[in-house]
Amino acid sequence: MKIVVTGGLGFIGSHTVVELQNENFEVVVIDNLSNSSIEVLDGIERITGKKPIFEQIDLRDKAAVHSFFKKYDDVAGVIHFAASKAVGESVKEPLLYYENNIASLVYILQELQQKPEANFIFSSSCTVYGQAEVMPIAETTPVQTAMSPYGNTKQIGEEIITDVAKVSNINSILLRYFNPIGAHDSAEIGELPIGVPQNLVPFITQTAYGLREKLAVFGNDYPTIDGTAVRDYIHVVDLAKAHVVALKRLLNKQNTDKVETFNLGTGKGSSVLEVIKAFEKVSGQKLNYQIVGRREGDITEAYANTEKANSILGWKTALSLEDALASAWKWENKVRNKQQ
Repeated sequence: MKIVVTGGLGFIGSHTVVELQNENFEVVVIDNLSNSSIEVLDGIERITGKKPIFEQIDLRDKAAVHSFFKKYDDVAGVIHFAASKAVGESVKEPLLYYENNIASLVYILQELQQKPEANFIFSSSCTVYGQAEVMPIAETTPVQTAMSPYGNTKQIGEEIITDVAKVSNINSILLRYFNPIGAHDSAEIGELPIGVPQNLVPFITQTAYGLREKLAVFGNDYPTIDGTAVRDYIHVVDLAKAHVVALKRLLNKQNTDKVETFNLGTGKGSSVLEVIKAFEKVSGQKLNYQIVGRREGDITEAYANTEKANSILGWKTALSLEDALASAWKWENKVRNKQQ
C-alpha cells in the first residue's frame, strides 16, 4: 500500500514524507526538481532511516502521469503539494500558474477516478478567503474572489475536486493552510527558497545571517495591534502531522462527506513586528528592518478558527512561534555553513 506525495521534496512535502515514514507508510515521491533539490532525499533518509521511492516526473506531462499510475497500481492515497506558489509571480505569469496548478491536478484525478477507490489530500490555502470580514476564519467563511492567479488556482482546484468526487470513487480532504514556517528539529530539511524569498521568515533568517542588507516591512498603517499585517504562523512539522491524520481519516473511512475541508493554523495571529521581536529573542540577533509602503494584494489580517480541525480531525498544533523561528534559524545556519 503506497502513498504518493507530489512535490515531496518541497518545503511542506518533505516534512510530510518524514511524518508518513515515521508512521511506517511506504512513500513514493514525485517531484520535477523545479523548486527543490535532490539532496532533500538524503535529509529525509537521515531523519527516518529510510529513503522514499523517488520518481522525477513533470505532472504537466499527461503520458508520464499515466505511466506512473500504471507502474504503481497499488496506490492507496495521494497527497498533492506540487504547484507553483508565489503570489507576485502568478500575477505576472498567470498561464504558467494555470498550467502548473490545474493541468497537473486534472491528470492525477483522471488516473484516480479509474480506481475502485481513491483517497486524495489537497494542499489548499487560506488565500481562498481573501480579506475575511470576521476573525478568526472558520471553514464556513465565504470564499471570496481570488486576489491573484495563484489564489484562483487553489479555488478552482477545490471546485474541480468537489465536482469529480460527486461522480467517482474519490474521497478527498482539502487542507487550507495559513502560514507555514520553521524546519525539522534535526535541521536536515527546511525551507530552501530559490532566489529572493517571497515569505517573511526566510527573509528574516537571511537578513540575520547577513545575506540581505535589510528586511522590508510592508506597511505599518494597518488597523492592527502595531500597524503591521497579522498572519497565523504554523510550524511546518505540526502542519505535516495534520496531513498524516487526514490521510488516516480517509483510509479508515471516518470521513462523513466525500469532500471535507479543514483550516490548519494555530488560531493565533502574530504581526510582522511581533515575529521580528520573537526572532530577535530566540536568535540573539538584532534585525535591520525598514518600514516601507504596503505591498499590493496583501490583506490586513488572517488567522484560523481551528475548532473543526481540533474536534473532528483530532489534531492541534504543539509547537510555538518561538519554536518555529528557532528551528528556522538553526536551519539557515546549517545551510550557509554547508555552502562555505
